[in-house]
Amino acid sequence: MTDVTIAMLRAFCDAVEQRDGRAFAELFTAGGVYHDVFYGAFAGREKIAAMIDDWFYRTATDFRWDMHEPVSDGTTLYARYTFSYRSTLPEANGARAMFEGVAIMTLKDGKIAGYREVANTAPAFVDLNFAPERIAKIVAKQGAELKSRPEMQRHLA
Repeated sequence: MTDVTIAMLRAFCDAVEQRDGRAFAELFTAGGVYHDVFYGAFAGREKIAAMIDDWFYRTATDFRWDMHEPVSDGTTLYARYTFSYRSTLPEANGARAMFEGVAIMTLKDGKIAGYREVANTAPAFVDLNFAPERIAKIVAKQGAELKSRPEMQRHLA
């Protein structure tokens, strides 16, 4: 893995941990899109910055994000990650939620043109003391979104 790629991934994680949406958004192309596993798609630098500054920190604090074992062919970058935060939701009682996933980035001219992720979110919901009914509702929504992706249609037939 190149030093440039490692530096980009560290800047990516640092920007989230430091609540620096502007620095985070600058890692993306002008028309870049971040597809968040919880909140959906954010297109363009302004909305990507707002996702970090407003959405991520709306109900959480003390973020930690690390990328592991990155692999890239120059146009696509994959990295396994660990991600955690301290929830400010009342039912969480200040608990730290942690999960792991895989980041999938499309690269263009040294910037991120598209980001999406596959993550095991269920343990985080248990960490946050969510009621089983709430977890079931969230998982069902994520399943429906996954099934709506065109690349999944062949697997659903």
